[in-house]
Amino acid sequence: MTVPNLISAVRLALVPVFAVLLGQGQDGWALAVLAFSGATDWLDGVLARRLGQQSRLGELLDPAADRLFILVTLVALTARDVVPPGVLVAVVGRDVVLAVVLAVLMARHVGPLPVHFAGKAGTFALLYAFPLLLLARWENGVGLAAGVVGWAFAWWGMGLYWLAGAIYVRQAVQELRRGRPTA
Repeated sequence: MTVPNLISAVRLALVPVFAVLLGQGQDGWALAVLAFSGATDWLDGVLARRLGQQSRLGELLDPAADRLFILVTLVALTARDVVPPGVLVAVVGRDVVLAVVLAVLMARHVGPLPVHFAGKAGTFALLYAFPLLLLARWENGVGLAAGVVGWAFAWWGMGLYWLAGAIYVRQAVQELRRGRPTA
């Protein structure tokens, strides 16, 4: 267990805490948990590189925490009419497509694919969009500004998320055509 993996494990453990807080209407605390998670998402990657503590477990824990936070947040925000259902479908749909691609790759003993910057940037944008969209519910200048910036991050994030998905599909097709396992 490395320091970055411990940080990622804490982020994973905070997903149900965040869900309960959102479900109980404790938006301030939910925002704090989400902001903490976003900051530690950046921190675990920096520490892994600086301390030379990159690991396969970290490569699995970090995106798992990201995906769960994105899913839980989107479901809660959709249920509360903060975002339309189409946003949930668009983001989760991309993950479903990539899950199928991953299953095909694993069945053929190919993978994992290298992480692409567009995917990291898309995830980053989405993780910053959601707390801003929650803040947009405030009926004052802060809410208005948060809504504008939050939707900008959401649209950029969804675009980058799907761009990364297309890149991963292209990489998968190339690897399957080569017919050899990758590291």
